[in-house]
Amino acid sequence: MPAKTEIQIIDEGHAIAIALPNGTKQRFHAVWLRDNAWDETTRAPGNSQRLITLGDIPVDTRISAAEFEAGMLHLTFQPENRTIIYDPNWLAGHGYDGNQSKASGWTAPDIKTWDAGLNASIPIGDFGAVSRSQEALRDWLYGVRRYGFGKLTGGPVESGALFKVAELFGYIRETNYGKHFEVRTEVNPSNLAYTGLGLQAHTDNPYRDPVPTLQILYCLENSAQGGENMVVDGFRAAERLREENPRGFELLTRYCANFEYSGSAGVCLRSRRPMIELAPDGELVGIRFNNRSTAAITDVPYEDMADYYAAYRRLGEIIDDTSMEVTFKLAPGESFIVDNTRVLHARKGYSGAGSRWLQGCYADKDGLLSTLSAIELQDRKAA
Repeated sequence: MPAKTEIQIIDEGHAIAIALPNGTKQRFHAVWLRDNAWDETTRAPGNSQRLITLGDIPVDTRISAAEFEAGMLHLTFQPENRTIIYDPNWLAGHGYDGNQSKASGWTAPDIKTWDAGLNASIPIGDFGAVSRSQEALRDWLYGVRRYGFGKLTGGPVESGALFKVAELFGYIRETNYGKHFEVRTEVNPSNLAYTGLGLQAHTDNPYRDPVPTLQILYCLENSAQGGENMVVDGFRAAERLREENPRGFELLTRYCANFEYSGSAGVCLRSRRPMIELAPDGELVGIRFNNRSTAAITDVPYEDMADYYAAYRRLGEIIDDTSMEVTFKLAPGESFIVDNTRVLHARKGYSGAGSRWLQGCYADKDGLLSTLSAIELQDRKAA
């Protein structure tokens, strides 16, 4: 544990410099430390929610004393004249000193982009195992978080079984298509998904705001010729575009496209979002790509429209590149889930012979991530 001499009060008490257990040296502002206190008057013991607002913290908050005692950091704040205890390990995991700006289009550490080479390492879980074992569920959800999709095998062959998949981690998101939708050939379909035509890899419902963040497709019958499912990592496609054409990448992140759906009576959905979406710090956070639902793009200036369309075309070519796709054919009782903000899905055309019946539904990624994080937190506490 760092010695007392390794803490320094700086900037007239408005910050400290400290050597932390992970070997890093970090500076922390006094107001940040006070706002992130974990004492019982700042955070509710039961749920850890903050009990005070920033307005309750004096504007001229500063540190008048800092020392280690029994392995914990004790800081005295003025003008409150309060001493609050901090865990140095928590500070080590939440340091912000030295954060450097990152290249536009960076991805979070728990994201792994991929192409066709992933075929041998698709995240696969057994329905029975993930239903009974928290460890098996954790491993499968981890794969979905890391790669943006995953398969389940060995599920029941019964209508509505896809709801049991969603219940593993969260809840169904109901839309105008209902709690679930049938994917099988129809006469006069309201959506091309209900035909035997092949479909370009796409994200679903880009005309919604927010889009459904997860999609589940569950197989009940599949004796038709063809109809293989395909998935493409939209984040990897965006990375390839950025590597080949930085200006094109920038145009698709800077300008919004328009998406629209009005294929059912009483429904007219519209959204305006970039095809490649970045957070303010440049993190790659979303892909919206669906040729069937793209409306007239009007937010791009005349001077940039030709280059925008060239980038749009190239992104589509990358997505269509067979070296990008992972392909598989579902058997009855098998299903797969995709992160609809990242992974594009498609299917190859299939013939009228035999039968092909899948059911689909939407869910929300926050439920999946919450379930996974709660299991991981429990594992850490048990270690």
